[in-house]
Amino acid sequence: MRVRSTRRILPIVWMVIRFMLQIYWFYFLHSRVWDEQDKQEWEALLTKQAREYRKTAEKKGGLLVKLGQFLSSRADLLPKVFIREMEGLVDKVRPMPFVYSEAILREELGSHYESEIRDLNPHPIASASIGDVYEARLKNGKKIAVKVQRHNARQIFHMDFKALRIIFFLLRKFTSIGKKSDMKALYAEIVTIISRELDFRKELEHADYFKKRYKGNTEINMPNYYPELCTGRVLVMDWIEGRKVTDTDYLDAQKIPREQVARALFQFFADQFLNSGMFHADPHAGNIMVQPDGKIVLLDFGMVGEIRATDTDYLREAIQGVVLDDYEAVIQALYKMEFLLPSADSEKVKRIIRKTVDLYKGGQLDVGDTDSFLQLMEELQVIVKEQPIQLPADFAFLGRAVSLAIGLVAIIYPQADLVEWGKPVILRWMRGSKKHSSIYTGILTNSLRPFLSMPRALVDWLTDGEKQRSWERDKQKNQLMHQFYFFYTVLLLTLTAGSAYIGIHGIIQHTLGLILVGFILTFLFFGLSLILFIKHVLLLRSINKTRRL
Repeated sequence: MRVRSTRRILPIVWMVIRFMLQIYWFYFLHSRVWDEQDKQEWEALLTKQAREYRKTAEKKGGLLVKLGQFLSSRADLLPKVFIREMEGLVDKVRPMPFVYSEAILREELGSHYESEIRDLNPHPIASASIGDVYEARLKNGKKIAVKVQRHNARQIFHMDFKALRIIFFLLRKFTSIGKKSDMKALYAEIVTIISRELDFRKELEHADYFKKRYKGNTEINMPNYYPELCTGRVLVMDWIEGRKVTDTDYLDAQKIPREQVARALFQFFADQFLNSGMFHADPHAGNIMVQPDGKIVLLDFGMVGEIRATDTDYLREAIQGVVLDDYEAVIQALYKMEFLLPSADSEKVKRIIRKTVDLYKGGQLDVGDTDSFLQLMEELQVIVKEQPIQLPADFAFLGRAVSLAIGLVAIIYPQADLVEWGKPVILRWMRGSKKHSSIYTGILTNSLRPFLSMPRALVDWLTDGEKQRSWERDKQKNQLMHQFYFFYTVLLLTLTAGSAYIGIHGIIQHTLGLILVGFILTFLFFGLSLILFIKHVLLLRSINKTRRL
């Protein structure tokens, strides 16, 4: 197991290290001001890396697939070209041989496997990174679906968690991404969410939670589970006929109104995303079906997230601040939700939010249709990436779930007006706050705000100049070059020590070839590290001089 673990972890970690070295080397070779060709070469490098990651994930499976899907929603961590490639990563792998599945069924269910389950089709109807799903029947003839965890899935994911911990350590120490985000909290969140998915008993608990929460919803259907036949690695549930919810040809053939399905999905997920409690964290098309009568079927409750009651209160405060034009309240709410780092320039973030809202109020941002709304979200993601804003680990899977849900609505009913659909939902949600009356009392107080805000607007105009933006760009580039020199100096010193060891080993073994190779490489690597050290010192002096000026 130790050998297998090493063989799996090392290639994954080495792939990430190579990516880091390639990026640092690219910045070392190119000037600080990029022309169009430099930008194209940068895009090509990132595309090449993203494709390599996707192919590796499809080959190895395990956490790499889940992590790729998660990263596809993190514009605050990865560039757009990388995210675009990750979106093509499908959670579908080759099914495991049935002999493994049958062995797990016998081990988990014991005599119940022979006595309770009949006519199990050895060819799975669905296969993913964690489990395969088979069609079967109970002894009474009722059709069921049997989900079986993949052979050694827990061991594989446990290895991948170790690799991920090493990767996050490297990112935290040597990249601006690691310094911008709370990598420790993000790692803990990923391990917690995925570990729940590996325990099928948790999925059973989640399914029971959602069935109770939406018991009165006549538009949503969920399969019934058989707890006596469910274990940590096996789930048995009712078989439900249906088609993927994004199969628009099927919707039209069955004369199911697309708007009806889209609205039902919107209402269902809006309730989860706005109110405290659990939310379905993996709402892709493979987990959501539609029945001939138009009912929506929700499947696979392995990956869920949770929204705390305090977070919903903070979000209400932020929305209330936007309504009342009180952006200081918005900033304070973002701090409470940990969307802003302690070192964030709150005034700058405040100006960005105010300008975005003003553009919408002035009609320059058309979010009346789904495409425009998605475009607005993409623009906001760019702002998130460029500014001192982070997506807290607790909201990591929520952001992905929101993007997937909106994407489903856009596919089913492209004409959907998300703003109009969302207004009554938001109003009901705001009334659910104990402090909702403060909105109305705040409107009167807020009427004097334009007179008080004139000096602030003048200050904003004076400070939001080209010099400030140029200084921010130079600051980011200097930080990256600092990390580049530090990383390569450490790497070269490590190679120097290794080469010296080879030379010393050659002396002990009286091998002339090892002596020559060892000490030649030692002087070479040490000389390069000395050059980088000197350039690093000169860079630091230049930065300090600029700061004084």
